[in-house]
Amino acid sequence: MHTASINIEIMPIQLFVINRSHHPLPQYATPLSAGMDLRANLDTPLTIQPGQRLLVPTGLFIALPEGYEAQIRPRSGLAIKHGITVLNSPGTIDADYRGEINIILINLSDKPFTIEDGERVAQMVIARHDRAEWIETTTLDETQRGSGGFGHTGTK
Repeated sequence: MHTASINIEIMPIQLFVINRSHHPLPQYATPLSAGMDLRANLDTPLTIQPGQRLLVPTGLFIALPEGYEAQIRPRSGLAIKHGITVLNSPGTIDADYRGEINIILINLSDKPFTIEDGERVAQMVIARHDRAEWIETTTLDETQRGSGGFGHTGTK
């Protein structure tokens, strides 16, 4: 079997950042990583009880270019091993927000979990987005699916 690869050079966008944490800036773990891990910036460890939600500071403040957002997503390792996830996943940071990036975590497990300073608690993906312009109408074009809702496309 022949596998072809296409090399597309991805030009990074420049982000202005204030780092008030005592940790290095987020980095991509591999050349093809989509997200960068965000670390908890804590004076003392935080324990999140089962069913509890917490706001975890990162010490990072960013300025995104117009037309971009930062998406805050769970880390799969925390989710599968400890039941810790980002509550409003994905959380959105808009280009005009200048406050500290905080992560809303929830403990979906049946055991308390302690978050240590510097622990990687979420990942951030920088994404381009478009804005919509509403055009009111009285009809929509027909499609094969039509108005079929959840589960309408079946399991086959």
